[in-house]
Amino acid sequence: MSGELPSRARVVVVGGGVIGASVAYHLAHLGETDVVVLEQGTLSCGTTWHAAGLVGQLRASEAATRLVRYSTELYGRLEAETGLSTGYRVCGGLTVARTPERMVQLRRTVASAAAYDLECELLTPAQAAERYPLLHTDDLVGAIWLPGDGRADPADLTQALARGARQLGVRVHERVRVTGMHLEQRGDRRRVTGVVTDRGEVECEVVVNAAGQWAPLVGAMAGVGVPLHSAEHFYVVTDQVEGVHRDLPVLRDPDGYTYVKEEVGGLLVGGFEPEAKPWVAPQDIPYPFEFQLLEEDWEHFSVLMDSAVHRLPVLAETGIRKFYNGPESFTPDNQFILGEAPACDGFFVAAGFNSVGIASAGGAGRALAEWVVAGEATSDLLAVDLRRFPSVAANPTWLRSRVVEVLGLHYAVPWPNRELTSGRPQRCSPVHDRVAALGAVFGTRNGWERPLVFAPPGEEPRLEYSWERPAWADWCDAEQRATRSAVAVFDQTSFSKYLVTGPDALATLQWTCTADVDVPVGRTVYTGMLDERAGYQADVTVTRTAPEEFLVVSSAATTERDLDRLRRHRVGRPGVVDVTSAYAVLGVMGPRSRELLSRLIPEPLDDAAHPFGTSRVLPLGRSMVRATRMTYVGELGWELSVPTEQAAVVHDALMDAGADLGAVPAGYSAIEALRLEKGYRAFGRELTPEVTPVEAGLLFACDLAGGSDFLGRAALEERRRRVPARRVVSLVCAEPQAWLWGGELVLRDDVPAGQVTSAAWGATVGASVGLALVGDRATGSAEDGWLGSGRWEVDLAGERLPLTVSRRPPLDPRTARTVTP
Repeated sequence: MSGELPSRARVVVVGGGVIGASVAYHLAHLGETDVVVLEQGTLSCGTTWHAAGLVGQLRASEAATRLVRYSTELYGRLEAETGLSTGYRVCGGLTVARTPERMVQLRRTVASAAAYDLECELLTPAQAAERYPLLHTDDLVGAIWLPGDGRADPADLTQALARGARQLGVRVHERVRVTGMHLEQRGDRRRVTGVVTDRGEVECEVVVNAAGQWAPLVGAMAGVGVPLHSAEHFYVVTDQVEGVHRDLPVLRDPDGYTYVKEEVGGLLVGGFEPEAKPWVAPQDIPYPFEFQLLEEDWEHFSVLMDSAVHRLPVLAETGIRKFYNGPESFTPDNQFILGEAPACDGFFVAAGFNSVGIASAGGAGRALAEWVVAGEATSDLLAVDLRRFPSVAANPTWLRSRVVEVLGLHYAVPWPNRELTSGRPQRCSPVHDRVAALGAVFGTRNGWERPLVFAPPGEEPRLEYSWERPAWADWCDAEQRATRSAVAVFDQTSFSKYLVTGPDALATLQWTCTADVDVPVGRTVYTGMLDERAGYQADVTVTRTAPEEFLVVSSAATTERDLDRLRRHRVGRPGVVDVTSAYAVLGVMGPRSRELLSRLIPEPLDDAAHPFGTSRVLPLGRSMVRATRMTYVGELGWELSVPTEQAAVVHDALMDAGADLGAVPAGYSAIEALRLEKGYRAFGRELTPEVTPVEAGLLFACDLAGGSDFLGRAALEERRRRVPARRVVSLVCAEPQAWLWGGELVLRDDVPAGQVTSAAWGATVGASVGLALVGDRATGSAEDGWLGSGRWEVDLAGERLPLTVSRRPPLDPRTARTVTP
């Protein structure tokens, strides 16, 4: 569409690729038709046009799988609606395994498919060859078949979505380059009010940044960081091959880093090499850059082509028609980006699709459109929420180093405890060097380096990956036993910490929290934070530190989300300040924790002076700390909030004073196992926007007896009146060799009932323990009688093992250990 730009629209979508077209299409179908799409070139000219077009349905989570399944449903009907072909064809997908480790992954994939009610079949190498006769199978150990997988034509799909949007009134303008944003300061919030282009200005209320690899530049115009970076992505298209037909399945050989699909009688051969080749930073992308490719690099591509020739020997005698090297954008964690920017109201981002943009476009476009219309996400988008990143994640130097590793993750074995190694360290605790000297093996969360486990003296501090019991499990067991029998010191500095202050602080927290936080100064309250549908948006503790001051402590991963929600849902004008970096947190946990702390703190710490759920500022050695009696491991213990500059001194004092008490440093792997023995839930796993306190079993943390309203209360009251469709339950797998990681299929009487959400080896229980979200598909409910009967099993890579399932934790259900040992 050409012609004069409108002076105003309610929504401006920047970017005319498949994502921008999908967002516009879905906005229109939701009744939001006053929409303008601006594309600096022509539709699909950026990175969409050279996408391979694979549409695989199964993803690593239920929420992500649901998005892609919607995409396939949409693509299947779009031609009838618009009259334009999308090139979508269901041809099935075949994934092969060369190694036992990969075969374990595929068996787990089959179980995940059953959990999501998706058809998936385990194949032998011979059966794989029947479905793909060109296949060399001598070195294969097995395969899986996904009959619902397919492919689409990226450019045709974009045009069909755009026409569907136009038919409902959306205006699409090509050859319009966005050069700036109009922003307006409203109190202490900033809001987008218009876009500036090389053909005029458009006043608007909402901007959707769907600019692909240019998204960081568009974001910068509004003061919004968009953490993505382009990498070169390679594939070739061959001459025609005898035996290749339109319904040839999509082939994936992840151990060889390659994928193959039919392309006009030939084969499209591409892949995700282990070490990628980053392209230029966003600010250095040439303009114009339309329907352009980068230089051929056969040397870099050789690792993929050699592997493909091995898998499909016919390629050795087949000519190459075209070499494609096109830039695609990747994010730091290999998940795409959706959502409203916390730094600018009305500014949304949909970008960074990590080579899965065609498969994800339909579902992601609908999800973001619903977010724009509803004012908040209407489904579980935690994994792709823009707010999962700290501001430092937009650093282009860091992104360039990270993208080298991220592209290869597509086909790397997806170890459940995988830690990325590039671009580290980025954020360090003030006691980082102390715990490193003690043998810490580090992982990361939200950029923070965190001790996972400690290697004993003489052992190399190294994280091993395995589907079975890893070597470091013995180290973790020792830390668990010390926590249960003596005392352990945990560096929990990565906790997010916020101060909510002023005359409106109480009203804000009473509205945003499920529990009553109008408590005396010095009391700590465990509470959830919900959305209007009563789904979890945060899981926090709130300590009243003064009449008009509260300390909120939350997960390390949710800093930006929490701060944004507190500011968006505040009552009046409270101060909301991020103090995460101002304080270290040292957890002192175990039955001898009181004895240890009493050697350093002159004040009494007995139950009368310092009961559970209380917090005091106390002298500790030469320092002052806030000692909060709280636990996430199910033992007597205190969380010490320490000014950053005093943290090293306090850490040394704790380890010295506890030496003869058996004090040990302990890490997050131990915390995970200890909390699961106690059935403690975790945000992002058990607690998501699609789980309410009813399903989670956390109604005790909701003030439903009081008269005060809170966000989500009406929906929660309604939900409480009926039996939930699913419940969070504790589980124990007593099989000695079983090592659960989370994500496994749970069955009742041979029927899929849900998935394990978290799991670990519990040293005290002496078995794999975990939590699962389960429900009866036949009745749509999870009644107590159903939970307490039947034969429960877990599918561990194809092997069925018996489970014990209960709404009560396997250890200390009366919580006696957290009070007085």
